[in-house]
Amino acid sequence: MALRTIREIGDPILNKRAKEVREITDRTRALIGDMYDTMRNANGVGLAAPQIGILKRIVVIEVEEGQPYTLINPEIIESDGEQTGYEGCLSVPGKTGIVTRPNHVICRALNENMEPVEIEAEELLARCICHELDHLDGHLYPELASEMMSNEELEERERLAAEEG
Repeated sequence: MALRTIREIGDPILNKRAKEVREITDRTRALIGDMYDTMRNANGVGLAAPQIGILKRIVVIEVEEGQPYTLINPEIIESDGEQTGYEGCLSVPGKTGIVTRPNHVICRALNENMEPVEIEAEELLARCICHELDHLDGHLYPELASEMMSNEELEERERLAAEEG
């Protein structure tokens, strides 16, 4: 597998809608492997194909080590609840935002063998699914953020909160 270049905010490809995947090919399988390698190398928990310049509706997620999810043509079919928290993105380096997302989602997709799967997710996994699916429609989390800060500002905020608490 190979590491791919992660596109960063300002790259026009990140604002385009990705196209549906109609069949799995050896090239698509290689792409999925590269996506996992690239995500893990960058210490991320999710990566959408547009983030590496490929306009295909493919997402890889690994919130918990050893529990990867490959989602092809994913869609959220149900969501409820609410969670507000810090969110970052490999395509928005050095920044963190405060974003409100659903706390619970059900996502329907195809796996790497083009077999239907349904994932019921809560908390961080639900946040990650929502975040990555936004990439497939050309959206980045700063569009939803109530506040943006540098990672240094976040660390200072957390340090002050720890001293007070």
